Amino acid sequence: MIRIGANPICWSNDDKQDIGGDISLEQCLSEAKAIGIEGMELGHKFPREADALRPILAAHGLDLVGGWYSTFLIERDAEEELKQARAHIDLLKAFGCKVFIAAECTRTIHGTQSAPLSTRPVMSEVEWGRFTTRLTELADYLAREGLTLVYHHHMGTVIQTEAEVDRMMEATGPAVKLLLDTGHITWAGGDPARLARHYRDRIAHVHTKDVRPDVAKQAAAEDWSFLDSVLNGVYTVPGDGAIDYVAVFREIPDYSGWIVIEAEQDPVKAPPARYVKMGFDNLNRFIDAAGLKR
Repeated sequence: MIRIGANPICWSNDDKQDIGGDISLEQCLSEAKAIGIEGMELGHKFPREADALRPILAAHGLDLVGGWYSTFLIERDAEEELKQARAHIDLLKAFGCKVFIAAECTRTIHGTQSAPLSTRPVMSEVEWGRFTTRLTELADYLAREGLTLVYHHHMGTVIQTEAEVDRMMEATGPAVKLLLDTGHITWAGGDPARLARHYRDRIAHVHTKDVRPDVAKQAAAEDWSFLDSVLNGVYTVPGDGAIDYVAVFREIPDYSGWIVIEAEQDPVKAPPARYVKMGFDNLNRFIDAAGLKR
C-alpha cells in the first residue's frame, strides 16, 4: 500500500532553522492535513517525547512516519551508535514506525552555509570498510528491534553520488535498505530511475523532491554551498522540476510504504501550503500513471 507523507522541512528548515522559523508546528500540521497528507516525519519543532507528541498528531489525524537520525559510524562503533540512538528508537517504536532513517554525518558540510559543496567529505579506503561494516551491524541491531534501517544519501555528505550509493549497497548486508531520494541523487548527477531499478528489492522508503537544473548548474559553476543552493531554489516539489517521476515509479512496481514530499525551499518564495498541495496532486497523478498499488 502506498501512503503519501510529508516532511516538515517543506515548512521549516532543520539545517538552517531561521528558514521558515516563523511558521508554527500548528500551521505546518494543519496545512498538511488539509492537503491530504497522511503522515509526517519529524522536524526540529516536534516534541521528542511520545506522550507530548501523540496528542498533537492525533489532533490533526496524522501518523508519524519516522525521522532523520545522524549517524557517526566512521567515528564510533555500532554499539555506541545504538546507545546514542536509544531515545530516537524508543520514540519510533512508540508510534509503530517501520523505518529508521540514517545518514552518515561525520564531517558533513550540508548544514554549513559557508562551506561550498566542493568541500564535502570523501571517505578513505579504511573509512569505507569501517563505515559499511558498522552500518550493517547497526541495521542488524535495529532489525531485532523491529525497525528497518533505510539509508538516506544526501548532498554534502560521504554518500552523495550514485557510485557511492552503489559501493555502500554492495558492501553492506541485506538488513541495510535504501531510502531513494529522487532530488539528492539527481542533483548529484545520478539517475533515480536506474537506482530504483537496480535496488527495487532493497528500497524501503522514498523521498520526493524535484530539481531545477538551471539552479543546480549555477550552484556548480559558482561553487555554492548546499544551503545557498536551497535558498536559491535548487529544489522544488515533485512535478515542478526536471525529474520524470513516472519513469522512476515504474521501476518499483511492488513498492509498498511511504512516499514522502521532502522539498526544502525558502517558504517566502515558495509558500508551503501552495507548493506541497502542488506536489501532492502531482504525486497522485504520477503514482497512478506508473500503476503503483494503492
